[in-house]
Amino acid sequence: MQSSQGFQYFLAGFNLINTKGLKRFVLIPLLINVILFGGSLFFIYDWLTQGFAYLNELLPTWLSWLEWLLWPIAIFTILFSYTSLFSIITNFIAAPFNGLLSEKVELHLTGKKINDDGFLDTIKDVPRMLAREGTKLMYYLPKAIGFFILLWVLPVVGQVIWVLFTCWMFAVQYQDFAFDNHKIHFRETRKQLKQNQGLSYGFGFAVLIFTTIPLLNLLVMPVAVCGATKLWVENYRDQY
Repeated sequence: MQSSQGFQYFLAGFNLINTKGLKRFVLIPLLINVILFGGSLFFIYDWLTQGFAYLNELLPTWLSWLEWLLWPIAIFTILFSYTSLFSIITNFIAAPFNGLLSEKVELHLTGKKINDDGFLDTIKDVPRMLAREGTKLMYYLPKAIGFFILLWVLPVVGQVIWVLFTCWMFAVQYQDFAFDNHKIHFRETRKQLKQNQGLSYGFGFAVLIFTTIPLLNLLVMPVAVCGATKLWVENYRDQY
């Protein structure tokens, strides 16, 4: 099934980040993810701890057990809503490095350069890369707001739709780096991904699962970029 293949492409990223010649291009995206993601989770944990401490002061003693019920709910909500939004923000900051990593992975897999641009040309391309991330953000936000509201209005249906939407956005986010390196319009990228939805959702689901695993989630960004590039090479590259 395509969905299982998509999952396997993500797992292939773990091997690629350890490949000789690619490790140095993995380092910067990895550090960005560790600093921003790790730091923000620490902040959120501290905020939740203070919030629950304040709640305990308001509740009578016989309702103190509510904290043990609310903690799992709060953690679940953060893992399945905050992580997707944070991923978009982190990738916006790391976009030039993720694009470079994707380019080097494609060179490693195919033996062919995407272009002959030098370092200065790459620097000049940064505004375009950031503009592309802005396009993805504008694609994401209206849908995220609508589905987040639905999550509270119809919790069961909302959770299913939110998970599916998150998987889709992870697939779009990470597969787009290879498309963008070839200057393919974002509209065309979405069209191609929709034609292979099994691959996209399988890949996005793998990203979602590993994003919720402590410590491993710090590796998700470079692993996903590498895995998504392999997916591009084997399923889309020959079309362009």
